[in-house]
Amino acid sequence: MSEPSDTSFVPQLDARQRAMLAEMGVRVWAPKPRSAAVAAAPEPSVAAASAVTRSAAPAARPSAPPATETPLALRPARDAGVQSMDWATLRETVAGCEACGLCKSRKNTVFGVGHEQADWMIVGEAPGENEDLRGEPFVGAAGQLLDNMLHAVGRSRTGQGAQGAYIANVLKCRPPANRNPHPEEVMQCEPYLARQVALIQPRVIVAMGRFAVQSLLKTTEPIGRLRGRVHRYEGVPVIVSYHPAYLLRTPADKGKAWADLCLAMQTLEDAASAT
Repeated sequence: MSEPSDTSFVPQLDARQRAMLAEMGVRVWAPKPRSAAVAAAPEPSVAAASAVTRSAAPAARPSAPPATETPLALRPARDAGVQSMDWATLRETVAGCEACGLCKSRKNTVFGVGHEQADWMIVGEAPGENEDLRGEPFVGAAGQLLDNMLHAVGRSRTGQGAQGAYIANVLKCRPPANRNPHPEEVMQCEPYLARQVALIQPRVIVAMGRFAVQSLLKTTEPIGRLRGRVHRYEGVPVIVSYHPAYLLRTPADKGKAWADLCLAMQTLEDAASAT
């Protein structure tokens, strides 16, 4: 379907951003501004497009000992130590981490990139081969697509504050042959991600991919059932979306990913108007 000729009702997108969306294969659409009469009418109690579900506090860690080199008895002290680290100490700790077997096969740890006080935080799953070589998350074709998606909503990994996005993965080391992360590996890395969120204090988190969603929301529900709602992680709104690597394989779902980004923008606008 072709893009409507009248896109003047999309004030947050300029011609360059609409061109980026066209390259993604996403049709630009947004509701027209409400008339004064409509704006004066009372809002419905729950808006279907932005229904908010407040997830319960993160579930307790499994009581069974994980298959890891770090004894379970040492985990509480280790996790408490991570939660008191500043950026420099956290980065150094991740670089030297040997809490699971992934340290034996990695070339580089992949800590994160972006402004440390960005409004947006993008959380992916695990580093791939290119990320492992460069020590930076979301590079290669998937990274280029993510950059285009962020540019379309006026943000980038090099921007600051309201124009920035901090990008990190659940896992800081690449699983061999890009296999799926093991639960014990995710468990070992979770304190690092939690500390990054606490230090950044983002206004919204976009969780991209199954393992990012499972780690943040402690759920096994599929992404398709979690999209379109605002969840919570430590009080921060979380928007569920597809991983850019998946979108490269399934371009028909790029429109859904765009809708997820729109929900993230709307969430920020709603929060700003409520303060």
